[in-house]
Amino acid sequence: MSNNSIEFKIENNIGWITLNRPEVFNSFNREMALAFQEALDQLEIEDAVRAIVITGSGKAFCAGQDLKEVATPELNPGFKKILEEHYNPIISRIRNIKKPIIAAVNGVAAGAGANIALACDIVVASEKASFIQAFSKIGLIPDSAGTFFLPRLIGFQKASALMMLGDKVGASEAEKLGMVYKVFSLEDFPSEVEKLAQTLAMMPTKAVGMTKELMNASMTNNLQAQLDMESKYQIEAAQSEDYNEGVAAFVEKRRPNFKGK
Repeated sequence: MSNNSIEFKIENNIGWITLNRPEVFNSFNREMALAFQEALDQLEIEDAVRAIVITGSGKAFCAGQDLKEVATPELNPGFKKILEEHYNPIISRIRNIKKPIIAAVNGVAAGAGANIALACDIVVASEKASFIQAFSKIGLIPDSAGTFFLPRLIGFQKASALMMLGDKVGASEAEKLGMVYKVFSLEDFPSEVEKLAQTLAMMPTKAVGMTKELMNASMTNNLQAQLDMESKYQIEAAQSEDYNEGVAAFVEKRRPNFKGK
């Protein structure tokens, strides 16, 4: 599946979504935002897909909102629609899909583009990548859950400064701050992303999905609520086919063959 603004494919149990407006650094217009949601919806229900990768075409990951769209009266959806129909549903889908999602940040990730990446389960970056909370540069506030995830990733003080000042953060600094899991050379980036995605696609998908749900809940749960939820999910995980396979493989000293069930 593909259209003019999104490239979409499934290979080897991995769903690939490529933001594909390289001439505008993969910035979002309404067409791309809605197509992105459709791609996520399809990958969520596709049983063969056990890991998802989001990346960008060309030199950028995503520059956020296409400002030409909002500056053109006949094209401008208005910020209420942009947030309620574009970015907020995208973030909700990323967090609620019970499959691991990798943001493979190949270049600049600015504004909503940066925050979409940070909402993913694992963020990896090429050495050429950078992250910019660009909103203050044009008199806006961070959206797309930037004010939720960034302080939790790097701390209140640093996040406040980056959001208010709009500083650019390079890939190596982003890794040191905890925004990024790993940074790869430009040459190795495609193969390393493929390797990571394939590793996740071979994991016990049901347990990974429950881990994701627990991570979401930990943002608001108190300790007892989190312990109760862990107990509930661990009992459920112990009844899965993948648990039986994992234990058998351990006893037999072989690599497990998980099926995601």
